[in-house]
Amino acid sequence: MSRSSKKGPFIDPKLLLKIAKFGPNDKEPIKTWSRDSEISPEMVGYTFAVHNGKIFISVKVREEMIGHRLGEFSPTRKFIKHGGKIQKEAEKKAEEKK
Repeated sequence: MSRSSKKGPFIDPKLLLKIAKFGPNDKEPIKTWSRDSEISPEMVGYTFAVHNGKIFISVKVREEMIGHRLGEFSPTRKFIKHGGKIQKEAEKKAEEKK
């Protein structure tokens, strides 16, 4: 559920301090664990290293991302593949073609 409009968007205060220290053209990404921070127009052009629970994933902020959360661009689950008989048959056919 979205945040109330009268409260305004949530942006972690520590993240704002980090943004003030760095320049938009810095090569080093800004590390953050604040996945629930909303992307604001001041963040456009910066690169963030967003933690997904295991590693940091690099996210370059563009104009289309404004209003979304940082965590949306750093998935926490990794899809490997579906199992089962049908999948094994499809893999065999693919190997035979090669």
